Amino acid sequence: VDGVVTDAEIKSISERLYSLDSNKASASDLVIDPQALVPDSQTSSETDRSSKLFSYLNENALFSKPTYAALLSVLDNYNRMTGQAENFSSQQLAEQDKFVRETMSNTQLGQELFAFLYNKIYKSEEDFIQDLKMMWFGLYSRNNNQLDSSGFEHIFAEIKKGKVSGFHNWIQFYLLEKSGKLNYYSHSFNGPWTTFPDVLGMQFMWDGYYKQVGSAVIGCSPEFDFAIYSLCYITRPGKCHLSVGGNTLIIQTYTWDNSSYGDGKKFIGSAYPASP
Repeated sequence: VDGVVTDAEIKSISERLYSLDSNKASASDLVIDPQALVPDSQTSSETDRSSKLFSYLNENALFSKPTYAALLSVLDNYNRMTGQAENFSSQQLAEQDKFVRETMSNTQLGQELFAFLYNKIYKSEEDFIQDLKMMWFGLYSRNNNQLDSSGFEHIFAEIKKGKVSGFHNWIQFYLLEKSGKLNYYSHSFNGPWTTFPDVLGMQFMWDGYYKQVGSAVIGCSPEFDFAIYSLCYITRPGKCHLSVGGNTLIIQTYTWDNSSYGDGKKFIGSAYPASP
């Protein structure tokens, strides 16, 4: 296990993951309407310039796929206010395990990521799965010394200290907008992609909290999001340059430095697409 991964290898594996994303939304499954585009100087104005972002999603087609169903089960479980201790029930732990295995062991995309990291970072597939579970779902304290947060929760669904923090997953965004809890205002960045997945930097209000720029990969499968964030966190913490459909995608990840697991390993603090 030599741990050496070159920049060129990272660009090459990210293109392979992109091409293997067979569960992504097609143009007939998903229609978005980004509407108002605002300059960076106006992202703090808290002005609602748009109606809904999601015009149409074929839930029957997408949500019945095993990786989407596994993500929805896990999302169901989070207590949105950080600072309220999470005690994972055996059912929740089983759902987390199922999500990691469904996305990483049961898809070609996940198997490709493991094959890439095998012998560089991990000695076995089980090592890989267990490390992902700890890195993403291990609990640490963001507030009041309560074990109340995890990288997964932060990135896929979270509010803390009166701000929307984290929250970079399009499926969660769709569900909250559909239920009326989230109000899309505008976007300040739209990636160069003309098919899904695409990347948007968005302004929105969620339950009374305003997010100045929340960026997300839109229309990808849960396994693609999970794989690119994991790839970047494991091989290039900080700024990570991927190549997706011939275009550069920069992923920013942060390490949670205040606690660790295993042999001094660090939990994932945050991960999201950085607008250029």
